[in-house]
Amino acid sequence: MKDELFLRGHRIPMTKEVVRALALERLQLENARHFIDVGAGTGSVSIEAALRYPALDIIAIERKEDALRLLVENVQHFSCHQVRIKSGIAPVPLEISADAIFIGGTGGHLTEIIDWALLNLNSGGRLVMTFILLENFTQALSYLGACSVAELDGREIQVGELTALGQGHYFKPNNPTYLLSCLKSSDQEVQNG
Repeated sequence: MKDELFLRGHRIPMTKEVVRALALERLQLENARHFIDVGAGTGSVSIEAALRYPALDIIAIERKEDALRLLVENVQHFSCHQVRIKSGIAPVPLEISADAIFIGGTGGHLTEIIDWALLNLNSGGRLVMTFILLENFTQALSYLGACSVAELDGREIQVGELTALGQGHYFKPNNPTYLLSCLKSSDQEVQNG
């Protein structure tokens, strides 16, 4: 889905099209029943997942009031009624376990949210996280490595957009985004701390 299709607010974070496409591929939602989107922002990941997989039960968690209003508007705009919006600061109590969890924002609670995500993932579930700060990526990579997850993988995504300049064109670079993905193995030990 093109980014322009989403209703956007001033300073409300949104996972961009190229990053969203790779994140959704890594989440492997084809056979998933329950999906959780943490730090949902505009809802771009939840909404695209809902449109691709209409039977998927989705919980979108967001803590910021202005982002929550925009998230509600986008869910209504795309008629994605299977997206349930949960206002709160993750980690939050859940009534279900998930087959996949996407973390697009941690609000400074990175390791606590990783522990919570691994605790709430079904065995064989997928965890995908994105970061704009290299320090958060390296902290998450190190922490997940100590959790003995399977298929731990990282990517730096750097995209440029074709932009007119005078009578020519150039690729205007966007800031890089870092993506981590892993699988919760059946013998997963969750770290506390």
